[in-house]
Amino acid sequence: MGSDSDWRVMKDASQALTDFGIPHEVEVVSAHRTPDKLMQYAREARGRGIRVIIAGAGGAAHLPGMLASMTPLPVVGVPVPLAYLDGMDSLLSIVQMPAGIPVATVSIGGARNAGLLAVRILGTSDDELADRVEAYALDLEVQVEEKNERLKGSL
Repeated sequence: MGSDSDWRVMKDASQALTDFGIPHEVEVVSAHRTPDKLMQYAREARGRGIRVIIAGAGGAAHLPGMLASMTPLPVVGVPVPLAYLDGMDSLLSIVQMPAGIPVATVSIGGARNAGLLAVRILGTSDDELADRVEAYALDLEVQVEEKNERLKGSL
């Protein structure tokens, strides 16, 4: 994430990965304040065994795109809402990437979905993980039906 203040949003991505037993790391890397660290992190990530990068940033939100420009790994961007513009500036900064530098982008503040997307990406080469993703989806269906029944019962 671009700043430790982004953790309030990004912790949901970390929790999703933890829920699926995916080892991961958390790092503050600023595209603007620590450009050398950013380059080193991006260029060494694959060699360190990282397979997907989730990058959350607010404001100008250059972190996901800059990471994507320096690594062959998939990058999932999370627009972090700040006090002004409700995260629209972050969303537009992340989603408007030039051709050839793709960044998957989730909703503003959608770090949980970023974590789940990373799990799905990893599941493409791990059948056991893919099975757990399918079970998770089935559990969501059960939860919806339970909520539906509770709602109907309250009428």
